[in-house]
Amino acid sequence: MCNKMDFEYHEEHTRNSRGVQLFSCRWLPFSSPKALVFLCHGYGMECSQFMKGVGSRLARYGYGVFGIDYEGHGKSAGARCYIKKFDNIVNDCSHFFKSVCCREEYLGKKRFLYGESMGGTVALLVHKKDRAFWDGAVLVAPMCKISEKVKPHPLVISVLTKVEDFIPRWKIVPTKDVIDSAFKDPLKREQIRGNELIYQEKPRLKTALEMLRTSLALEGTLHEVTLPFFVLHGEADTVTDPEVSKALYEQASSKDKTIKLYQGMWHGLTSGEPDSNIEIVFSDIIAWLDKRSSSSAAAANFDSSTQNITFKPAAQQRQQHSPILEKLNTIALPTVEVEEKVEVRSPDRLTSTHGKYLCGWKGRRMHHHHSSM
Repeated sequence: MCNKMDFEYHEEHTRNSRGVQLFSCRWLPFSSPKALVFLCHGYGMECSQFMKGVGSRLARYGYGVFGIDYEGHGKSAGARCYIKKFDNIVNDCSHFFKSVCCREEYLGKKRFLYGESMGGTVALLVHKKDRAFWDGAVLVAPMCKISEKVKPHPLVISVLTKVEDFIPRWKIVPTKDVIDSAFKDPLKREQIRGNELIYQEKPRLKTALEMLRTSLALEGTLHEVTLPFFVLHGEADTVTDPEVSKALYEQASSKDKTIKLYQGMWHGLTSGEPDSNIEIVFSDIIAWLDKRSSSSAAAANFDSSTQNITFKPAAQQRQQHSPILEKLNTIALPTVEVEEKVEVRSPDRLTSTHGKYLCGWKGRRMHHHHSSM
């Protein structure tokens, strides 16, 4: 990897096509970025604090990193964590990301999507809007398929669909504390819980159904994924099933695709693990991006040794569940506005910061499979 660089941090607001003010931020190296990375955060999460670890680490290795809080999330306007239409999130991200790519200083730069948990779904759908536009994606524990273990009964979905327009914002869906399930390290877990920008109440009915419908639709079209991607998953993840990432890897039509499974790690690979595990994960992400960001990347063959992916028997895994979707079965019946903040960071002044993600769903031994067909 290259030497760490100084970087600067900026915040601003944009308005989407519906007139809603959306918060965006960016981490930029002082030199011209080697490539652009666009962050798609998870359900209930936000970018400025929760994704800070991802943005600052990638910027220190030369990447321009851009994030946007979805409507109703983080510092953006809108009813808290109310997803009226999942397509709105996808369209807002696509519009904002492309507006950045069109800036004169970024023309010709490689463009990568980065999605965590539900953000993995957002990233894949942004890709599907314009398959030729993106140079690759990093998908961390993505929510791109509903595990058969927790898929709600069709009758339950039918009943809830009939009432969703009458009580769309009702916080009706019971759920366990996802933070406890997602983040292994107790200290990091409490730091995440203390982030007031994170939505930590019960999911709204419309939101849960939109996430369910979107995931069901996406899992039927995984073969349409064509961009290069690197999917990472903790084998002990109980928020999104590792089988989801395996299905994406097996069904995607991408010629350049890589999957890596981390034994003993939970859902929050880049945020909730011990520091040593987080370093391993970021090292893998940066190495994957570096290999595809060079000027000669288009002609490269990305060959690597391959190893079969294995999953522990169900009895040996932590119990798999989707904290939001499994509970559906239990229910009865742009223009840029300027107001900008700038923060300059240098490597020797940085304390340990970690990007933190949630919901969408130990050791050093890992399973790694790379395909370059």
